[in-house]
Amino acid sequence: MAKKHHYTLTVVWTGDQGSGTSRYDAYSRDHLVRVPNKPAIEASSDPAFRGDPARHNPEELFVASLSSCHMLWYLHLCATSGIVVTGYSDEALGTMEETAKGAGRFTDVLLRPHVTIGAGGDVELATRLHEEAHRFCFIANSVNFPVRCEPHIDISTL
Repeated sequence: MAKKHHYTLTVVWTGDQGSGTSRYDAYSRDHLVRVPNKPAIEASSDPAFRGDPARHNPEELFVASLSSCHMLWYLHLCATSGIVVTGYSDEALGTMEETAKGAGRFTDVLLRPHVTIGAGGDVELATRLHEEAHRFCFIANSVNFPVRCEPHIDISTL
């Protein structure tokens, strides 16, 4: 029997500037994402949609969730395969298309992880494990567009 996991959070709009949504330009897109027992995330819409550029937006958080999920699976697979990872960063890039009517959808996410492994590590295996991480990633398995990965592996000189 498959295990089910549930994720509960609250999104609270904080953008009423005195007249609610009386006009399209009369309210802020600011909101808080609250998860029990964790710091709130100050969010807004993308600046292209009248959002606060100093706050995270849903599109950024979506790309971040794909990148984070991939990384966590990758680190797990490396640990169980004898690859010692000493550094990991990802310059992820998400592409969203907006239609003339204002709807939109993601069409592609490119993950560009830069991984450093311990001296003597197997670069070929470390590279292949990205493919396996992609197959396991819960978030990548939930989307209807390509999530590509172009990893770069370095060997630590220390």
